[in-house]
Amino acid sequence: MNRLSTRQRTLAGEVSFSGYGVHSAHPVTMIIGPAPADSGYLIRREVEGTMSDAVPVTRDRVSRTTLCTTLDLGNSVSVATVEHVVSALSGMGIDNALITLDGPECPILDGSAHPFAAAMLERGFEIQPAAKKFIKVIRAVTVRNNDAFAALEPYNGRALDLEIDFDSQVIGRQRMIFDWTPRRYFEDVSRARTFGFARDAKILRQAGYALGSSLDNSITVHEDRILNPGGLRYEDEFVRHKLLDAVGDLSLAGLPIWGRFRSYKGGHALNAHVLAGLFSSEANYEIVSAEDLPLEFENFDDQPDGLEVHHYLRSVR
Repeated sequence: MNRLSTRQRTLAGEVSFSGYGVHSAHPVTMIIGPAPADSGYLIRREVEGTMSDAVPVTRDRVSRTTLCTTLDLGNSVSVATVEHVVSALSGMGIDNALITLDGPECPILDGSAHPFAAAMLERGFEIQPAAKKFIKVIRAVTVRNNDAFAALEPYNGRALDLEIDFDSQVIGRQRMIFDWTPRRYFEDVSRARTFGFARDAKILRQAGYALGSSLDNSITVHEDRILNPGGLRYEDEFVRHKLLDAVGDLSLAGLPIWGRFRSYKGGHALNAHVLAGLFSSEANYEIVSAEDLPLEFENFDDQPDGLEVHHYLRSVR
C-alpha cells in the first residue's frame, strides 16, 4: 500500500459557509479549517464576542439526540445539528479539522452534506506526517429499542448496512449497503437531503423544531407525494440520508470505525447508544494504525475527481 495513502489528512485551508439553522432558524457563519495531526475534529463557538475553547467533537459531548445531534461545549454553550458537517469530514477521509461557528446551530444549507464536501474537495487536502488511526471493532455490540436496532460488528473495512421502514407510500422500506471510500461517499451519499412529513410540521414548530425548514433544505412528504418541485436526487434518497447521518454520528467515536455498522429503523439516539455500548468494555475494540490493516484494495486512494492533495514537507538537515 502507498504509505502516503495511510497518512492523516486535514484541509489545505479554510472553507466558509453562511446560512441558518434548520431548527433554530438563527443565522450562522461557520468556518472549517485545518487542525494539527492527532487532534481529530475540534469545535468552538463565538458567543457575544467571546470565543469558547475548542473541544473535541466526541460522544461524551452529546447532550441531545432529538431530531439532530447536539453537543455541549461547556459553560452553557452548545451547537446543534453537527451531524452533516462531521459526516462530510469523515466521509471524505479528513482526520483533523477545526470547526468555528458564531451561532447555536450548524447551517443546514441544502439539507445534505454535499455543500460541505464539495467545498472541501475544491479547497484540497494536506497529508500530515502521522499515520491514520482507527477504532477496530473486535467484538459485536448491539442495542435495541423495540424492533429497532443498531449494531457494530468486526469487518475488514468501513461498511454500513442501513434499513428504514416508514408507514408511507412514498418511502416504505428501503435498504442501503455501503462500503466506504471517499469517492463513493461523495457520489452516492453526500447529496442525500434530510426529510420530514408535512403532517408533523405544526407540532414540530410548536415544540421549537424545524423553524428554519423549507423546501429548499428538506424533502417534504405530503400523503402520497413529494412537495419539492425537483423531486428526489436519488430514488432511495431517504435511506441514503439516514446513512449520511450515521456516518456523522459514528465519527463521534473520536476516530473512524473499522468495522461494520448495521441498523434497522435507527436514528441519532440509537447511533449514540451503540457507541456507548462499544466503549463500555475495552474487549470490544482496539485502536490500530492504517498501516496495520489488511486491505484488499486502496480504500484511501479512491478519491473524488478533481481533488488536489498537498504532501507535507519534511526538512532535511
